[in-house]
Amino acid sequence: MTKTYLMNSLVEKMQSPDQDFRFMGLNDLMSEIKQDPASFIGDEPTETKVLKQVLSLVEDRISEVKNQAVKCLGQLIKIIRETQMELVVDSLINFSVGKDDELRDISGLALKTITSELPLEGKITPRACAKLAPKLLQQVSNTETPPETLIETLSTLSILITRFPAHVSDPALTPHPLPAIAPLLSHSRPAVRKRAILTLSQYVPVAPPTLVNDLLQNHILPFLSPDANLEKQRTTVHLVAAIIRQAPQQLTSVYNDIIPGVIKAVQRDDDELREGCLQALETLLLRCLIEATPFLSSIIQIGSQFIKYDPNYAGQDDDEDEEMADADDEDDADADLDEYSDDEDTSYKIRRASTKLLAAVITTRPELLTSLYKEVSPVLISRFGDREKTVRLEVWATYGVLLNQTSMYGGLPQSQENDPTIRKRKRDSEERMDVEETPYTLLRSQVSSLSKALLQQLKSPKTPPPTLQAGFQLLHALLGVLPGCLSNQITPIATISRSVLLQSPATSTSALHLTCLSFIALYFATHAPGTFSVSLPSLSPVLLKSVGEKHPRVASEAFRVFSALLNATRPIKSGEWAECLYDQACQRLSTHDTDAEVRGCAEDCIADLWICAPDVIKPRGGKEWQAICRTTGNTGGAVRVVTKVARDVEMSDDWVNFCVEWIMGLLKKSERGGKPEIFIALDTLLKRYSSGVPTDLPPTLVPQIRPYISTTDISLLSHALTIITVLLELSPTATFPEVEREVLGDIYQIAHSPLVSGAALDSLLMPDSQIATHVVPNLAISAEKANKSDANLANVAKCIGQVVQSDQGVAAGTIAVYSKYIKKSSKSKSTTSVVVLSLLIVGELGRFIDMSKQQDTFSNTIEHFSAEEEENSLTYVGNIAIGNLHQFLPAILRVAESDPHKKLLSLHALKEVLQKQLWAPLFQYLDDAEDSTRNVAAAYLGKLTTTYPTRYLPQLHSRIHDENPAARATVESSPSYDELLASLIMDFLDLIHDKDLNVRRLALSALNSAARTKPHLIRDHLPTLLPSLYAEMKVNLDLIRTVQMGPWTHKVDYGLDARKTAWETLYTLLDTCLAKLDLSIFLSHLLAAISDPSDEIKRLDELTPSLELTMRGTAVTKDTVKQDIERAAELRRSTMRAVVALSKIDSAGSAPKFDAFVEESRKNEQWGLEFRELLGH
Repeated sequence: MTKTYLMNSLVEKMQSPDQDFRFMGLNDLMSEIKQDPASFIGDEPTETKVLKQVLSLVEDRISEVKNQAVKCLGQLIKIIRETQMELVVDSLINFSVGKDDELRDISGLALKTITSELPLEGKITPRACAKLAPKLLQQVSNTETPPETLIETLSTLSILITRFPAHVSDPALTPHPLPAIAPLLSHSRPAVRKRAILTLSQYVPVAPPTLVNDLLQNHILPFLSPDANLEKQRTTVHLVAAIIRQAPQQLTSVYNDIIPGVIKAVQRDDDELREGCLQALETLLLRCLIEATPFLSSIIQIGSQFIKYDPNYAGQDDDEDEEMADADDEDDADADLDEYSDDEDTSYKIRRASTKLLAAVITTRPELLTSLYKEVSPVLISRFGDREKTVRLEVWATYGVLLNQTSMYGGLPQSQENDPTIRKRKRDSEERMDVEETPYTLLRSQVSSLSKALLQQLKSPKTPPPTLQAGFQLLHALLGVLPGCLSNQITPIATISRSVLLQSPATSTSALHLTCLSFIALYFATHAPGTFSVSLPSLSPVLLKSVGEKHPRVASEAFRVFSALLNATRPIKSGEWAECLYDQACQRLSTHDTDAEVRGCAEDCIADLWICAPDVIKPRGGKEWQAICRTTGNTGGAVRVVTKVARDVEMSDDWVNFCVEWIMGLLKKSERGGKPEIFIALDTLLKRYSSGVPTDLPPTLVPQIRPYISTTDISLLSHALTIITVLLELSPTATFPEVEREVLGDIYQIAHSPLVSGAALDSLLMPDSQIATHVVPNLAISAEKANKSDANLANVAKCIGQVVQSDQGVAAGTIAVYSKYIKKSSKSKSTTSVVVLSLLIVGELGRFIDMSKQQDTFSNTIEHFSAEEEENSLTYVGNIAIGNLHQFLPAILRVAESDPHKKLLSLHALKEVLQKQLWAPLFQYLDDAEDSTRNVAAAYLGKLTTTYPTRYLPQLHSRIHDENPAARATVESSPSYDELLASLIMDFLDLIHDKDLNVRRLALSALNSAARTKPHLIRDHLPTLLPSLYAEMKVNLDLIRTVQMGPWTHKVDYGLDARKTAWETLYTLLDTCLAKLDLSIFLSHLLAAISDPSDEIKRLDELTPSLELTMRGTAVTKDTVKQDIERAAELRRSTMRAVVALSKIDSAGSAPKFDAFVEESRKNEQWGLEFRELLGH
């Protein structure tokens, strides 16, 4: 079937008088285009004929046909020709200005559809925008355009601006969008004004600065004056809020005029204006924190004022929170509220907006938590009982935000600039000592009023489930911040919880049950048993009822509650609820169709019963273990329970035997995922035999362990070796023959494997005293026979050292055997690997044996300093010295002093010798030392300090201000940042201000290390450290030197290494201390590093020109060398990666210039393909 025939047949369908045929014709056309766009392209007259027919169906009398025609146009606009596109646009524009309301609506929908479906790339898009934008703007400018058409036209313009900002911001466009849309702000229809505000805010980010300034001066600032028209002021405030959301940087120059205007406007007597002002201030705080800071106190005051705004209700006063706490008066208050009703009352919107405003303050200013607890927290608590449910829930949610901020930032140094009590405290400091006020202490002082006010709202039987759930969530958050703070409220808590749990969980209330149970579990875990013991008889029946619920999540959570209760009240000597819990858990475990989560929680509960209530559960016969120790299904939870009970409870040998047999059965069947836990359980069980491991167990168990004695799975190898070691310790007589026969040969092979390290190597070093006489030579022989490239001789030496240490009777013979291979005279007879292995073995033995009688062995090892085996002799000379420090340490020091070429080698030899004699010599080697020597010395100093902190930490600290920069650099490099330095860490990091560039770089590196490994040590000090860190990121022109290299000049930046270290440190802080960084300040420094240092860039749109310049790269001239081109290409690739990352976090339309840059990069002929690959398109 040809294309022409196909299209003509579809046209015939679309011309049919039957509406179903017309609909199917459009549907078939759309399907054909989706399957093969080329099916439409071909004969231009036929294309035009089809297109006109589709346009004619836009006027069809049947709605389904018209809607299908609109969808069809959305597909056609992607593939039609330019002339056909103009036909579509002109036709739809004509339809939209007609008098037929239905046709006007459908044409508006069609215009929005084709605008949304226009391809981002292709030749037709610029033509379509050039055709569509002027037409739409002319309609907007026409005063006779009906309001409904204006709304649809503005909606289409919004889509056009969002998707194609570069085309709409063309200066040649006539009429220009901003002057065309701005007059609609005064339109009589609110819906038109609302749509105009949205469209203007989307266009302002890409509008020319002159037009934006005109908008500010003529349409915004004049209407923020106190005497402005109310209607226009409402519109202006909404416009300001919308612009702040879309392009806050465009208002930077007038914030000092706008914010006071909004603050004054909120006091005018107009509810809609007040709500708009409060929403604008909220947006301002969230988007322009720095600009809003000078007005923060006024904003907090406004929020605190209008959260109480309720002019239609006279039942509130300053003592409302006290009234709500009075249980006797609450019933009367509820009755009054029930009688009051005003469907037209909208004051709740103002209270809700004020609450959100305060939430924005809390979210954005954590450094003011102390002040917020004094000024805002009491106000929020007083509004816990707001008569409007939505406001009440918003207030609770806001207090939840305050608690979350306290949990995260409560330990930060708090800003006290706005706190008048600080000044008073300073005046009184000489007279008395005040207790420091922190967010935690202030919160604790308000817990009583908070909990009373909240529980008062929850105790009514008419309280809906969503409100109860929100209340329990807030109580849960409170306990998360202040554990144990609700001890005085157990009675109302128990009453409310009991009323909730008495009801069976339904689909709509199951979430409430889960929240309530989760809170009760946390309450039990954070309070002393005496707090809730009185209420336990009333709570336990409903909790047991929840355990038996059919809803699996409710039952699981109820078991967790009992686990928390058992651990809180241990040991339990008696208790009916414990016996009932045991019965419920056994019933769940014995039922085969029990939910997996419920079963796991029941198993955990059984374990807690055995640990916390052994007197209650032991007489019950242990029937639960038959159900727990099953061999089918998921057994991971059961293994965990057996391990837990075996570790914490004295169980009988019969029980241990039963569990070991069960574990051995699982060892044969379980997949890899569960075997590490099985080995851990087996290890724990073997150690719990009270009368010793049965003699018949090792012959059965060792063969089962043997398959895991291999390097196939290193983790399981470690566990398997641990089991062998435990058996050798607990039952050596029965185990040694089996080990020697079954696994010793495999162990010889594993000992020299380079894959074995860490935990596996530690497990391999087992004491084999009874078979030491032939283990030592066999280990060595196995290593000698192994492939030299695959053999790890150090592991073999450690194994031999461990064996000899367990049976030192063979030590002398072992030293004699391997010392002869170290002699220089014997080197011709011994291979290099034998000499290396001998050095390693002798060194390992020297750790625990005094080799002063083998003085020649030590001397022979010293001679290998210059040999090819020096790497091994370096370390193990130090090991030998440990055995007799008094005799061997001076010899090593003499080598270091007498031979400058061996100074570094001698320091390596001292790696294991960490004693007091090393401190002074290490510092003596710093003068004129190379970096490598200094680094080794610093590592040893750090090891000494952490090993003997009381002796060496003060000495290291005293060297911070040493006159020698090399000493300061070594001190800065030496410590490993852990809790030992918590009190002194700022003294070490203060070297970031050192006058020596290398010391500053090392201080930055130390800060990076601390941020990566121990971020909690520096979090509270970041406000002090960050300014110095940011300062190091700037280019210091004094450190740039120009070097003449023949006809070329080359610039050398001596500050580059320090600057790189500073950026690496900040990158680490983004990972570990993100919550403590002010991202606006960070972004300003980041953008300054990418752009011209003289420019202050604060927004993503302003970053775009710098990115574009980087992507274009430097111009290629006759002097450009290959390295410059490669460097520019690498810089472009880095920039593309950054742009791709930014594009993924950039909200659509929030940075139009950046969005346009991304689109242009995708279409670029030079790097577009690579850019699209990075984007994943």
